[in-house]
Amino acid sequence: MTENLVLVDGDDRPVGYAEKRLCHASRGMLHRAFTALLFDDAGRLLLTRRSPDKMLWPGKWDGTVASHPRDGETFVSAAERRLPEELGVSCTLEYLFKFEYHVSDGHRGSENEVCGTLIGTITSAPDPDPAEIVQTKFVSPHQMNVADSMEYCPWMLLALALLPRAHMSGSYHISEWTSSRTSDTMLQMTGRHMSDDDWRLVP
Repeated sequence: MTENLVLVDGDDRPVGYAEKRLCHASRGMLHRAFTALLFDDAGRLLLTRRSPDKMLWPGKWDGTVASHPRDGETFVSAAERRLPEELGVSCTLEYLFKFEYHVSDGHRGSENEVCGTLIGTITSAPDPDPAEIVQTKFVSPHQMNVADSMEYCPWMLLALALLPRAHMSGSYHISEWTSSRTSDTMLQMTGRHMSDDDWRLVP
């Protein structure tokens, strides 16, 4: 089924629509996306391994769920739709911030996105759709190493690096993830994928 994504300018203002594969081909077209990071009560992040059939970053570890809002959806409403579809769970999500980034996956294509970052607490066991997610695991920051940077999706690493800049209203036990030490590590890992000139926070 054809899926059209929302094209945006650098200020995240809609400027049109384009088919999903076209948005990710070659250098890509700037479009709207989100990444949702779910943590358990112990402050561990739920990572998901992408299906090997994914167009970009197949088989790599991602934040809990990443996808694209449809026309008329907010970042939160889009993620609330996708969480049950991809992971078989639902939860309350909080919007934190958005960033623009551009990164290539070699011959496969590129991500060129304004990406909204969301956070939530997972309280039930995931039941992933194998067409989307082939493995899950909970991790603490010390389990993610710079040497393994290329095993992780770059947008997830960047979102984690920016967490200390977020203002969170919920009760999350993620102090390890918001430390300057963890942020520096995530920025180093992001730097294995793209330069500092390839991303920025969007107001």
